[in-house]
Amino acid sequence: MKKRKLQIMHSRRALLWIALAAVAAGLFLWLAPPRDNPFKPLDLTDRPGLAIRFKLDHLKRQPGACFAALDAAAVLYTRLPEPASKGACMKSDALTLSQSLTPYSATLDMTCTQTAALYTWERFTARPAAIELFGSPLARIETYGSYACRNIAGTDHKSEHAYANAIDISGFRLASGKLIRVKTHWGSDGPEGEFLERVHAEACGIFSVTLGPDYDAAHADHFHFDMGPGLACR
Repeated sequence: MKKRKLQIMHSRRALLWIALAAVAAGLFLWLAPPRDNPFKPLDLTDRPGLAIRFKLDHLKRQPGACFAALDAAAVLYTRLPEPASKGACMKSDALTLSQSLTPYSATLDMTCTQTAALYTWERFTARPAAIELFGSPLARIETYGSYACRNIAGTDHKSEHAYANAIDISGFRLASGKLIRVKTHWGSDGPEGEFLERVHAEACGIFSVTLGPDYDAAHADHFHFDMGPGLACR
């Protein structure tokens, strides 16, 4: 009988904690600013909050909402036709980027979600860091491109590049003319190394996968950002 009473007591205590947790969650969703509320639509012009990764992942399943978010942020693009069939390499819910906040050195074909993540990183990480550390705005972001029908180096698995869901960034050109290169300045002392470390670290909170020179030799000269199903920050 005593054991039975203890079981009932523990059950009631567990229910109480569950109820309190539910109330706390409800209060958070009610009081939290939109950028921290996972159930509020993503506004690409608002500073990323606690829910940024959740919101970006949600856009993968809501392409209409994703393109609407790009439109609201005044990102210019040409939407690409959907593939006729599912193949090894395809561009689904994809676009060709025409104009973001900063020019890129190559034509970029990317998924909408990858574009939204890139815009977020560009607007709230790369551009402010350039102003803060160098007193000069970004003039161009140097890239090796986005879409490429290929495998991950050294494997038989398709890269996220094969699905237009990744970008490789090799450097940053400032309006002053200065060029910051991943290959040259990664790990160096001074503002160049600090800049690269910052844009890499903050990308980890936005993209699903962020890889840099410390990952392996294949990434010695660029950053890889993608919005695939994996999760890595290296």
